[in-house]
Amino acid sequence: MKALRSVMRIRPFRRLWLVLGVASLGDWLGLLATAIFASAQVTGSAAKGLVFGSTIAVRLLPALVLGPVAGVLADRFDRRLTMVVCDILRFLLFLSIPLTALVVDNAGLIVTWAAVATFLIEAITLIWIPAKEAAVPNLIPRARLEISNQLTLITTYGITPVIAALSLSALDAFVRSGVVPQPPEWAEPAQLALYFNAFSRLAIAVVVFFGIKEISGRGDRREVREQGMLRQFVDGWKYVGKTPMVRGLVLGILGAFGGGGIVIGTARFFTASLGAGDAAFYLLFGTLFIGLGAGIGLGPVIVRNLSRRRWFGMSIVLAAGSVMFLAFALHLAMAILGALLVGAGAGMAFLAGTTLLGGEIGDDVRGRVFAVVNTGTRMILMIAIALSGVIVGAGGSRRVEIAGVSVSFSSTRALLLVAGAVGIVAGISAFRQMDDKRGVPVLADLWGSMRGRPLSAAEPGHADGLFVVFEGGEGAGKSTQVKALAEALRGHGRTVVCTREPGATEIGAEIRNLVLHRDSPSPRAEALLYAADRAHHVATVVRPALARGEVVISDRYIDSSLAYQGAGRTLPVEEISWLSSWATGGLKPDLVVLLDVDPAVGLSRAAGRGEGADRLEREATSFHERVRYAFLDLAAADPRRYLVLDASRSPEELARAIMDRVLAMTQDRDEPVMAGADNGRNGA
Repeated sequence: MKALRSVMRIRPFRRLWLVLGVASLGDWLGLLATAIFASAQVTGSAAKGLVFGSTIAVRLLPALVLGPVAGVLADRFDRRLTMVVCDILRFLLFLSIPLTALVVDNAGLIVTWAAVATFLIEAITLIWIPAKEAAVPNLIPRARLEISNQLTLITTYGITPVIAALSLSALDAFVRSGVVPQPPEWAEPAQLALYFNAFSRLAIAVVVFFGIKEISGRGDRREVREQGMLRQFVDGWKYVGKTPMVRGLVLGILGAFGGGGIVIGTARFFTASLGAGDAAFYLLFGTLFIGLGAGIGLGPVIVRNLSRRRWFGMSIVLAAGSVMFLAFALHLAMAILGALLVGAGAGMAFLAGTTLLGGEIGDDVRGRVFAVVNTGTRMILMIAIALSGVIVGAGGSRRVEIAGVSVSFSSTRALLLVAGAVGIVAGISAFRQMDDKRGVPVLADLWGSMRGRPLSAAEPGHADGLFVVFEGGEGAGKSTQVKALAEALRGHGRTVVCTREPGATEIGAEIRNLVLHRDSPSPRAEALLYAADRAHHVATVVRPALARGEVVISDRYIDSSLAYQGAGRTLPVEEISWLSSWATGGLKPDLVVLLDVDPAVGLSRAAGRGEGADRLEREATSFHERVRYAFLDLAAADPRRYLVLDASRSPEELARAIMDRVLAMTQDRDEPVMAGADNGRNGA
């Protein structure tokens, strides 16, 4: 609510949102009323159905004619004036539809003009939309762009469609009630809706021209105007093709709309395959819109700080996977769940995509990118609806009994499967092109984000360097093997940096003294202190050495925190993992050498050093047993990155096994040398 109030305090945006809400209501009324008005001019159910469907279909056609240049106009001219001129023209065209019926007594001419006016209105809308979408980000701070998009989309696709439907229904009921015995011809519900829509457009033109001068943006720069329109058009498409983030956005959106078009085109056939009628059809579509609103309204609350680039691709995959789920629905309850998830995925993708387009694309090309999206979605939607209807209509079906339920297997379900599969491919492709956190596990990042702790993006790799870590319990012999490996590698001409955790830096030395030799910190404080040491250690010692191409050998790293603070102190391991990943920027070692030792043996070795036991060494045996098995579990979960050795073997044997493995890695062998039996624990 705080973010919403901060957006609504921006006066230009508040004014624009209010008039756009009224205009959206008018548009939904106009969409229905134009088709109803045109179909009312003819008689016969077949003719009415043809006119109704044709009038709505005409709204998609201008995308083929004017769509490619609409974005050029939005980037070329002052966006405020573009919106004003477009709204005045739409006001006149919407007004002309009912007025034509008052002055012309020819049903054919009335229907023809309704179709022509609808075509022109949609053509003008294709210019208005990119101008509006490209201008709005100039009114809103980038940090508040998503909440403003939520507000606009929920108003446009959640609230106003319902109000429009209820308003038309109420108007029709009022006219039929007989309260007004003989209402004039101009007061029919469809005509009243068209008048409302027309004057709502005039209201937008007035408010934008006089009250929102900030909306002009930078679309009217001189250097933009001096470019030829053809050059601007070509540059816009080149920008889309060459920019991975934009290319991924466009691909994902087109894939989603293609799948949505197939769902729409097959919907009636699908409900028939469930043995249901029109009521089920309306229920599914109502559920789809409920899911859409839920995705837009609740999605950001659920994923919280998840990268919006990642969220977009994941939402596309969710919607497409839900389409495939629909294909396997055996009864209406499964279909309703599938429709809800399709809507939720589409709503989240719509919001994420709109926010990314508005926030991460330069103002000078934003209009053209929005035009590409608007044009492409209309074309894909029209083609998908048309082709799916033809394919399903021509296909056959076969009814079978499954668990007592009669199910129809037909081309409808096959087409839904194909649509879902194509959507998943599009979503994954978009994700890969847009991913801004490469190397960070997707599901772990999602789960962490939902809990308010997203994973950090992995920092740049470490060139030709090699990062080797030694892990193990107390007295395992890590220090001995670190020295032996360093000497052997230096003998092979490699530059080696030996380090340890905690205590490799001045700050680390102070932290080491705190956690090992001072009063006991609480378990969580201990974990935070180790993480602080690790963050500074990686930033000042490990990464610089790796960037120089050196071999870094560290005595302990992340796994020690997972074992000691996670298993030993019984803190949540996933929280320790997130904390360590955040502290290190996602840096993982190339090899972890785990020297496995029985706690009793290791502690006796540590006591024999005569240095005095530190705070961890004084812990109970049960503590060290938990630590040992935590190390072994970590190694078992990622065996290719671990070398597990029995630390009871002689130091010389261990050194040879370790050197064999590291040499194999430094020589870039295709298959890492596993050092024969030395890679096992041999009875440990």
